[in-house]
Amino acid sequence: MGFFGSIMSKIFGVSPAAAEEAKPAAPGAGPAAPIAAAGSVDVAAILDDLVDKQDQELNWRVSIVDMMKALGLDSSLSARKELAKELHFDGDTSDSASMNIWLHKKMMEMIAANGGKLPDNIGKH
Repeated sequence: MGFFGSIMSKIFGVSPAAAEEAKPAAPGAGPAAPIAAAGSVDVAAILDDLVDKQDQELNWRVSIVDMMKALGLDSSLSARKELAKELHFDGDTSDSASMNIWLHKKMMEMIAANGGKLPDNIGKH
């Protein structure tokens, strides 16, 4: 199972295999089928609860690193590069700042497309 499946399974409470099926098969492709009914999973409540259990301040709303940490996943550069590969990032992975911004935006899009309800201000600094 890849990082995408791990993230989605932890948020949506589905099996990692079911979560992997939501991954785009090609650049620009949307998910095959939503994991949950539109807006049925309150992502903020889930991630805020996970953040409250951490020893450090995490802002999953703007940071892919913090989101991965809140979910208990490896947030290292190599893990993020693997996630970028899974999601068909076509930029320069050595530019980690740009990659991180793209990853966060893409994950928020994928979460929303799969039934996740996100706050209106998600991803805004």
